[in-house]
Amino acid sequence: MSLAWNAIRDNLVHSSRALTFQRRFDLIRQKSAIIAPFRDPAALLDMLHRRSGSADDKNECLKALVREAQGRGPEADTALTLLLLAMWPGLDAVRRRSLGLRLGTTSDITSEILSRATEALRGLDLGRVKRIAATVIQNIQRDMIRACRGEARRQRVTSSTVPEDLPDPREARRDHLGASLLHADVEKIIGEDAFLVIRVAVQGFTQAEVAVELGISEEATRKRYQRAAPKLRKAFGENA
Repeated sequence: MSLAWNAIRDNLVHSSRALTFQRRFDLIRQKSAIIAPFRDPAALLDMLHRRSGSADDKNECLKALVREAQGRGPEADTALTLLLLAMWPGLDAVRRRSLGLRLGTTSDITSEILSRATEALRGLDLGRVKRIAATVIQNIQRDMIRACRGEARRQRVTSSTVPEDLPDPREARRDHLGASLLHADVEKIIGEDAFLVIRVAVQGFTQAEVAVELGISEEATRKRYQRAAPKLRKAFGENA
Protein backbone atom coordinates (compact mmCIF):
# COMPACT_ATOMS: atom_id res chain seq x y z
CA MET A 1 0.00 0.00 0.00
CA SER A 2 1.45 3.38 -1.00
CA LEU A 3 2.33 6.14 1.42
CA ALA A 4 -0.13 8.42 -0.38
CA TRP A 5 -3.02 6.05 0.31
CA ASN A 6 -1.96 5.76 3.96
CA ALA A 7 -1.54 9.52 4.19
CA ILE A 8 -5.08 10.13 2.96
CA ARG A 9 -6.52 7.86 5.61
CA ASP A 10 -4.30 9.38 8.31
CA ASN A 11 -5.48 12.83 7.27
CA LEU A 12 -9.12 11.77 7.53
CA VAL A 13 -8.50 10.24 10.96
CA HIS A 14 -6.71 13.39 12.10
CA SER A 15 -9.63 15.52 10.91
CA SER A 16 -12.10 13.33 12.81
CA ARG A 17 -10.30 14.13 16.07
CA ALA A 18 -10.54 17.91 15.74
CA LEU A 19 -12.77 19.87 18.11
CA THR A 20 -14.80 21.36 15.25
CA PHE A 21 -15.41 17.87 13.87
CA GLN A 22 -16.65 16.70 17.29
CA ARG A 23 -19.07 19.62 17.51
CA ARG A 24 -20.53 18.82 14.11
CA PHE A 25 -20.69 15.14 15.04
CA ASP A 26 -22.72 16.16 18.09
CA LEU A 27 -25.18 17.91 15.76
CA ILE A 28 -25.57 14.66 13.84
CA ARG A 29 -26.15 12.79 17.10
CA GLN A 30 -28.93 15.22 18.03
CA LYS A 31 -30.77 14.48 14.79
CA SER A 32 -30.22 10.72 14.59
CA ALA A 33 -31.36 8.24 17.22
CA ILE A 34 -29.14 5.49 15.80
CA ILE A 35 -26.02 7.70 16.05
CA ALA A 36 -26.89 9.30 19.40
CA PRO A 37 -25.44 6.54 21.64
CA PHE A 38 -21.92 7.12 20.28
CA ARG A 39 -20.21 9.91 22.21
CA ASP A 40 -17.50 10.52 19.63
CA PRO A 41 -16.53 9.54 16.06
CA ALA A 42 -13.99 6.97 17.27
CA ALA A 43 -16.69 5.02 19.13
CA LEU A 44 -18.92 4.96 16.04
CA LEU A 45 -16.10 3.84 13.75
CA ASP A 46 -15.05 1.16 16.21
CA MET A 47 -18.54 -0.33 16.08
CA LEU A 48 -18.71 -0.12 12.28
CA HIS A 49 -15.33 -1.82 11.86
CA ARG A 50 -15.96 -4.52 14.45
CA ARG A 51 -16.53 -7.94 12.92
CA SER A 52 -19.16 -8.78 15.50
CA GLY A 53 -22.40 -6.89 16.01
CA SER A 54 -25.61 -6.42 14.09
CA ALA A 55 -25.18 -5.88 10.36
CA ASP A 56 -28.57 -4.18 10.29
CA ASP A 57 -27.55 -1.69 12.99
CA LYS A 58 -24.35 -0.90 11.12
CA ASN A 59 -26.29 -0.38 7.92
CA GLU A 60 -28.74 1.96 9.68
CA CYS A 61 -25.81 4.01 10.98
CA LEU A 62 -24.45 4.28 7.45
CA LYS A 63 -27.87 5.34 6.20
CA ALA A 64 -28.04 8.10 8.80
CA LEU A 65 -24.60 9.32 7.75
CA VAL A 66 -25.56 9.26 4.06
CA ARG A 67 -28.60 11.44 4.80
CA GLU A 68 -26.34 13.95 6.51
CA ALA A 69 -23.72 13.78 3.76
CA GLN A 70 -26.39 14.63 1.21
CA GLY A 71 -27.50 17.69 3.18
CA ARG A 72 -26.31 21.27 2.92
CA GLY A 73 -25.40 21.94 6.54
CA PRO A 74 -21.91 22.01 8.05
CA GLU A 75 -22.40 18.38 9.10
CA ALA A 76 -22.37 17.16 5.48
CA ASP A 77 -18.58 17.01 5.18
CA THR A 78 -18.32 15.51 8.66
CA ALA A 79 -20.71 12.72 7.69
CA LEU A 80 -18.86 12.11 4.42
CA THR A 81 -15.53 11.80 6.23
CA LEU A 82 -17.04 9.27 8.63
CA LEU A 83 -18.49 7.30 5.72
CA LEU A 84 -15.14 7.13 3.95
CA LEU A 85 -13.42 5.98 7.15
CA ALA A 86 -16.18 3.45 7.85
CA MET A 87 -15.86 1.99 4.37
CA TRP A 88 -12.06 2.22 4.18
CA PRO A 89 -11.43 -1.57 4.40
CA GLY A 90 -13.75 -2.08 1.43
CA LEU A 91 -12.25 0.81 -0.52
CA ASP A 92 -8.80 -0.59 0.18
CA ALA A 93 -9.91 -3.95 -1.21
CA VAL A 94 -11.15 -2.23 -4.38
CA ARG A 95 -7.84 -0.42 -4.69
CA ARG A 96 -5.79 -3.59 -4.39
CA ARG A 97 -8.06 -5.36 -6.84
CA SER A 98 -7.82 -2.47 -9.32
CA LEU A 99 -4.04 -2.45 -9.08
CA GLY A 100 -4.02 -6.18 -9.77
CA LEU A 101 -6.23 -5.66 -12.83
CA ARG A 102 -3.99 -2.81 -14.01
CA LEU A 103 -6.88 -0.36 -14.29
CA GLY A 104 -4.50 2.60 -14.12
CA THR A 105 -1.53 4.06 -12.32
CA THR A 106 -1.38 3.93 -8.54
CA SER A 107 -2.18 7.63 -8.16
CA ASP A 108 -4.98 7.50 -10.75
CA ILE A 109 -6.63 4.54 -9.05
CA THR A 110 -6.38 6.20 -5.65
CA SER A 111 -7.95 9.47 -6.79
CA GLU A 112 -10.62 7.71 -8.84
CA ILE A 113 -11.73 5.51 -5.95
CA LEU A 114 -12.07 8.46 -3.62
CA SER A 115 -13.87 10.62 -6.16
CA ARG A 116 -16.24 7.82 -7.13
CA ALA A 117 -16.94 7.01 -3.48
CA THR A 118 -17.71 10.65 -2.74
CA GLU A 119 -19.97 10.98 -5.77
CA ALA A 120 -21.75 7.71 -4.99
CA LEU A 121 -22.44 8.61 -1.37
CA ARG A 122 -23.61 12.13 -2.21
CA GLY A 123 -26.03 10.80 -4.82
CA LEU A 124 -27.11 7.49 -3.28
CA ASP A 125 -30.86 6.78 -3.47
CA LEU A 126 -31.66 5.44 -0.01
CA GLY A 127 -35.11 4.44 -1.19
CA ARG A 128 -33.64 1.85 -3.55
CA VAL A 129 -30.46 0.71 -1.81
CA LYS A 130 -30.60 -1.94 0.90
CA ARG A 131 -26.95 -2.42 1.85
CA ILE A 132 -24.97 0.81 1.74
CA ALA A 133 -21.40 -0.46 1.91
CA ALA A 134 -21.90 -3.44 -0.40
CA THR A 135 -23.68 -1.37 -3.03
CA VAL A 136 -21.20 1.51 -3.10
CA ILE A 137 -18.10 -0.69 -3.10
CA GLN A 138 -19.42 -3.09 -5.73
CA ASN A 139 -20.49 -0.21 -7.98
CA ILE A 140 -17.12 1.53 -7.70
CA GLN A 141 -15.27 -1.61 -8.80
CA ARG A 142 -17.73 -2.26 -11.63
CA ASP A 143 -17.62 1.31 -12.92
CA MET A 144 -13.82 1.46 -12.82
CA ILE A 145 -13.58 -1.70 -14.92
CA ARG A 146 -16.13 -0.33 -17.38
CA ALA A 147 -14.29 2.98 -17.62
CA CYS A 148 -11.01 1.20 -18.31
CA ARG A 149 -12.60 -0.87 -21.06
CA GLY A 150 -14.26 2.21 -22.53
CA GLU A 151 -10.91 3.98 -22.67
CA ALA A 152 -9.40 0.91 -24.33
CA ARG A 153 -12.09 1.02 -27.03
CA ARG A 154 -11.50 4.73 -27.66
CA GLN A 155 -7.78 4.19 -28.02
CA ARG A 156 -8.36 1.37 -30.51
CA VAL A 157 -10.47 3.69 -32.66
CA THR A 158 -8.02 6.60 -32.59
CA SER A 159 -4.76 4.67 -32.86
CA SER A 160 -3.55 2.08 -35.32
CA THR A 161 -1.13 0.74 -32.71
CA VAL A 162 -2.86 -1.03 -29.84
CA PRO A 163 -0.92 -1.44 -26.58
CA GLU A 164 -0.78 -5.08 -25.63
CA ASP A 165 -2.00 -4.56 -22.08
CA LEU A 166 -5.31 -2.94 -23.06
CA PRO A 167 -8.41 -5.16 -23.00
CA ASP A 168 -9.92 -6.23 -26.32
CA PRO A 169 -13.52 -4.90 -26.52
CA ARG A 170 -14.67 -8.26 -27.90
CA GLU A 171 -13.10 -9.98 -24.94
CA ALA A 172 -14.76 -7.47 -22.63
CA ARG A 173 -18.17 -8.29 -24.07
CA ARG A 174 -17.49 -12.01 -23.78
CA ASP A 175 -16.26 -11.56 -20.22
CA HIS A 176 -19.36 -9.57 -19.27
CA LEU A 177 -21.70 -12.10 -20.88
CA GLY A 178 -19.83 -15.00 -19.33
CA ALA A 179 -19.95 -13.41 -15.88
CA SER A 180 -23.68 -12.77 -16.20
CA LEU A 181 -24.38 -16.33 -17.28
CA LEU A 182 -22.18 -17.73 -14.54
CA HIS A 183 -23.97 -15.71 -11.87
CA ALA A 184 -27.36 -16.79 -13.21
CA ASP A 185 -26.35 -20.46 -13.23
CA VAL A 186 -24.86 -20.37 -9.75
CA GLU A 187 -27.84 -18.45 -8.40
CA LYS A 188 -30.17 -21.22 -9.60
CA ILE A 189 -28.19 -23.68 -7.49
CA ILE A 190 -27.41 -21.81 -4.28
CA GLY A 191 -29.67 -18.75 -4.38
CA GLU A 192 -28.63 -15.41 -2.92
CA ASP A 193 -25.16 -16.65 -1.93
CA ALA A 194 -24.12 -16.80 -5.61
CA PHE A 195 -22.47 -13.38 -5.38
CA LEU A 196 -20.47 -14.45 -2.32
CA VAL A 197 -19.25 -17.72 -3.83
CA ILE A 198 -18.29 -16.17 -7.20
CA ARG A 199 -16.50 -13.32 -5.46
CA VAL A 200 -14.36 -15.74 -3.43
CA ALA A 201 -13.98 -18.83 -5.65
CA VAL A 202 -13.80 -17.16 -9.07
CA GLN A 203 -12.72 -13.55 -8.66
CA GLY A 204 -10.19 -14.14 -5.90
CA PHE A 205 -11.54 -11.88 -3.16
CA THR A 206 -11.01 -12.97 0.44
CA GLN A 207 -13.98 -13.78 2.64
CA ALA A 208 -13.07 -10.77 4.80
CA GLU A 209 -13.25 -8.46 1.77
CA VAL A 210 -16.62 -9.86 0.71
CA ALA A 211 -17.88 -9.48 4.28
CA VAL A 212 -17.19 -5.74 4.01
CA GLU A 213 -19.00 -5.55 0.67
CA LEU A 214 -22.04 -7.38 2.04
CA GLY A 215 -22.08 -5.45 5.30
CA ILE A 216 -21.97 -8.58 7.45
CA SER A 217 -19.42 -10.14 9.78
CA GLU A 218 -16.57 -12.27 8.49
CA GLU A 219 -17.90 -15.17 10.56
CA ALA A 220 -21.32 -14.94 8.90
CA THR A 221 -19.63 -14.78 5.49
CA ARG A 222 -17.56 -17.86 6.27
CA LYS A 223 -20.61 -19.85 7.39
CA ARG A 224 -22.63 -18.87 4.31
CA TYR A 225 -19.74 -19.84 2.05
CA GLN A 226 -19.33 -23.18 3.83
CA ARG A 227 -23.06 -23.92 3.36
CA ALA A 228 -23.13 -22.88 -0.29
CA ALA A 229 -19.91 -24.46 -1.59
CA PRO A 230 -20.94 -28.14 -1.06
CA LYS A 231 -24.21 -27.52 -2.94
CA LEU A 232 -22.26 -26.16 -5.86
CA ARG A 233 -19.77 -29.02 -5.86
CA LYS A 234 -22.62 -31.54 -5.73
CA ALA A 235 -24.44 -29.89 -8.63
CA PHE A 236 -21.36 -29.80 -10.83
CA GLY A 237 -20.55 -33.37 -9.87
CA GLU A 238 -24.00 -34.56 -10.87
CA ASN A 239 -23.81 -32.67 -14.17
CA ALA A 240 -20.27 -33.77 -15.01
